[in-house]
Amino acid sequence: MTRRELLAIAGAAAAVPSSLKVAAAAPAKLAPTAPVSIAKVASYQDDLGAAMGTMFDQIGGLSKLVSNKTVTVKLNLTGSPSLRFQGKALGSTHYTHPRTIMAMISLLDKAGARRIRLVESCWGTGGPMEEYLLDSGWNVRQLKSLSKVLEFENTNARGTGKKYARFRTSNGGHIFSAFDLNEAYDKTDVFVSMAKLKNHATCGVTLSMKNCFGNTPASIYGDDAGIHDPNESPTKGRGEVCHFGKRQPSKCSPAENDPASSRSAEYRMPRIVADIASARPIDIAFIDGIETMAGGEGPWVGGKLSYVTPGVLILGTNAVTTDSVATAVMGYDPRADRGVAPFAICDNSLKLAEAHGVGTTDLKRIEVRGVLIAAARFPFPGAPAAKL
Repeated sequence: MTRRELLAIAGAAAAVPSSLKVAAAAPAKLAPTAPVSIAKVASYQDDLGAAMGTMFDQIGGLSKLVSNKTVTVKLNLTGSPSLRFQGKALGSTHYTHPRTIMAMISLLDKAGARRIRLVESCWGTGGPMEEYLLDSGWNVRQLKSLSKVLEFENTNARGTGKKYARFRTSNGGHIFSAFDLNEAYDKTDVFVSMAKLKNHATCGVTLSMKNCFGNTPASIYGDDAGIHDPNESPTKGRGEVCHFGKRQPSKCSPAENDPASSRSAEYRMPRIVADIASARPIDIAFIDGIETMAGGEGPWVGGKLSYVTPGVLILGTNAVTTDSVATAVMGYDPRADRGVAPFAICDNSLKLAEAHGVGTTDLKRIEVRGVLIAAARFPFPGAPAAKL
């Protein structure tokens, strides 16, 4: 079956009521698949470059993916750098760890990348990303020493670009048919999502796809976005536009498909995550679970949060297959329906992305290389006991 035929099937499913889309659209057997590598790594002081290099070799090699290409790497720097959990370093709980990005930069440079851009929509600012990294405790000079082709871009606004780029979903979208994003997401050959292995309050899990909710600029999708045009100096999050649908994006950008649909964050956010994964596909999905937090995505989340050390890295070239394996490593069923952990109170963003034709959630169709899921399994809250 061709990709055109697959998208035609997904497009036909778009006519199904939103409440039924997860079950009715794009069966798992039609969605594409790709191998996923798992590695056990006990500490950030281990040789991450060697471990990650082996993982890339296991999924087909890095050079053929990035040689002589522009590579854009989306970090996970969620929330203000002033918010810490149990006083620990940000990279040990809910941020991308500096040592994983250092290893990634070195590998990309060695593999012949023509241009490497680190991007993130930095919380509460449209200013230079370097300043945000410094506030987060990163050594920017050390990062720059790793590659002569390294750049930084804060994608929370237009930044250094001349305009925004429009990305359309494959079949009209669950919530949004298209997104206007910083040009950095368009002027690239390879897009990398570097995520943490975490739970999420409104999506159940936050992995490579949920990380890319941060692609959306607060200048357009933020609480203080301009009514008609972007606010290039945003200072707030995206709760009113995205989580709760209390207002629409700036009128220069596409409004949501159905303003009469549910305003529940647990309904909206999984669908928006799936829409973004369809509109701006991830070429390399990397998930860090060496150290992380369980129970939520950041220290601002209520409930029982804990610092955990799964000691695992996960890598793939398809976001849905990689996130599905990561969800299984967390002890969950990636095809679980709403009402079953980790999707106890929300819809399953993995299956919603699968319905867009992004990738399969069927573990039987995903080849795992390196360490097996059973050997890497680290149960997160609500995960059932392992089957013997």
